[in-house]
Formats: sequence, structure tokens, C-alpha cells
Amino acid sequence: MAEALSEHDVVPARIDIDEPRRGSSWLHYIGMKAGGAAVSLVMVIVLGFFAFRILPGDPVRSLADGRQVTAEQMDILRRQYGLDQPLLGQFWRYLTDLFQGKLGDSYTYNRPVMELIGDRIGPTLLLTGTAALLSVFLGLWLGQRAAWRRGSAFDKTQTGLALFFWSVPTFWLGLLMLLIFAGGLRWFPTGGMMTAGTTETGLALAVDVGRHMVLPVLTMVAVVYAQYLMVMRASLLEEMSADYLVTARAKGLREDDVRRRHAVPNAMLPTVTLIFLTLGGLVGGAVTVETVFSWPGLGYLTFQALSAPDFPLLQGTFVVFSSIVIIMNFFADIVYRILDPRLRAS
Repeated sequence: MAEALSEHDVVPARIDIDEPRRGSSWLHYIGMKAGGAAVSLVMVIVLGFFAFRILPGDPVRSLADGRQVTAEQMDILRRQYGLDQPLLGQFWRYLTDLFQGKLGDSYTYNRPVMELIGDRIGPTLLLTGTAALLSVFLGLWLGQRAAWRRGSAFDKTQTGLALFFWSVPTFWLGLLMLLIFAGGLRWFPTGGMMTAGTTETGLALAVDVGRHMVLPVLTMVAVVYAQYLMVMRASLLEEMSADYLVTARAKGLREDDVRRRHAVPNAMLPTVTLIFLTLGGLVGGAVTVETVFSWPGLGYLTFQALSAPDFPLLQGTFVVFSSIVIIMNFFADIVYRILDPRLRAS
């Protein structure tokens, strides 16, 4: 019979180590990413205030430009816009307005910044959304065909054109488009969103807006689609040497079916995340295109605010653009974890 254990004997206790539950892992991951996004947004809010204060120029003098304004009237304007307060006092007012859902009043337009942004965000989303859809479709379609025909004339031509347009300055390409298709050939309007003074409605108005969109959309697509093409091409080239494609061919599948049903879906992971990452940058990068084509969106509004300088309007557009980029990056992290089984298991 086994001897009885004395009080000095140590019996190791059994410790059950539970594997982390998938739900708790997801919550932890989302919480970390959301916390990082919140920190980035706070930094944007602080930077958005102080960065524009170092811009040259006096907003009050810009408002009084070309008018007979006395020094007393200039002081009244400064007090009206709070520019006579110390910098920290202006910053505190900026924060309190922001937490109340306000972005202040524009010096130039004498309207709430939130109203101006609400009026201009629609045209910007229309322009950038159309450009994004066309860029994604064109880049993915050309990228997978270039990879499948690696080394061919088609591959060399498409990658060469994509890299050329990717390296061209956006404003230069936009001005070139205006010079050729609007100034020389007169195929499209020179700027704006619709014909000035038009009374058209319905389909006729949509056609008019569409004609005004052609040149700015083509400019944005030309400098953006190369990213999708190159990433899709590189991802598909990695997949082409995989064993499962050899198995698919051994089963008698045609090359088009092997590419479409097996290789392309597995090569889409980096491209899908890139789409989310570049969407925010596409909206933020609309400043140049909208300015060149006088498109009445947030980008053109930001350019006009820089000319003043209109501090509340600059701060408002900067916060909106930066928030869109941060949100898109957050969604890219979430989508990447959903699509990549290696991250789901971690």
C-alpha cells in the first residue's frame, strides 16, 4: 500500500492553461487598432491647429485687402475672430468648439465650417469614388493579365505605362489634359462641375456633370491605377509557382479557369488591403486635381482657405481629410485580419 504523504511533501498542482478564445482575441485586436486610431486622431487635432499658425500672412489683412479699413476696424475684426487672444487661449476655444461638434466660422465665407464642408464633400466623394472604382478595376484587370503573360510585349508595355503615369506630377498631367482636350480639341469643359447658369435637370444634368468629370477623373485614374497593377502583378507572380496550380492544371482545367478560379483569389489579399489604404489618400490627394479643374469639392475649398489664410476652414478640412485616412487604415487592418487565416489564428 502506498505510504501516506507527509506535510513536507509537495504535490504539484495541475494548472489548466486555456487557449485564448477567438472572440477575446478579436476584441483585443480591434481595441488595439481603435486605440491607435484614436491617438492618431488626437495628434491630428493638435497638429491641425498649430501647423497652420506658422503660415505666412495675416487673415485680417487678407479680408481687408483692397478696402479702406482703419486700424480700429482691424482690431475689431481680430477680436471678432478671437485672433487677439493668446495662442493657448485660441487653442482652448478650438478644442471646446470641436467637442461640441463645431469647427468654427470661416473668415472668408462668414459661414460655419461644418456647413461649408457639408456642401463640398458630395462633389469630392463623387469625383474620388468614380476615380477609385475605375482605378481598382483597371489596375487589377491589367495586373493579372500582365503577370500571366510575364515577359511578353503586353506585360512590358502595361508596366512601363503604369510606372510612367505613376511618376508624373498630378498637377502637370492635369494641366496637360486641359491644354490638349479642353483648350486645343475643345472636347471637354475647362473646369467646374456643371455648365454655369444651367437649368438642366434629370438625365441632361447628369450628362453635363459627366462631361465635366471626364478630365479630372482620367487624371486621378492615371496616377493611381499603377499601384493596383504592380501589387496585383507581383502577388500573382508569387502564386504562379504554387503546387495547387499544378494540381489544377493536372485536373484538366483551362489556363483561364486556373487563373480566374484559383490564382487570382489567392493573390487578392495584398490588393484588397491596398484598396482601403489608398482610398483615404485618394480623397486627401484631391486637392491638386480639384484646384487644377476648379472642381467645387473639399480639395478646392482647402486651396482657397490656404490663400487667405482661413484658419478655421483649414483646420476643418485638415481634420476631415486626416480622419478619412485614419478610418480607412483602421478598416484595412480589420479586413486584412479577416482575409488572412494566419492573423486569425494568432
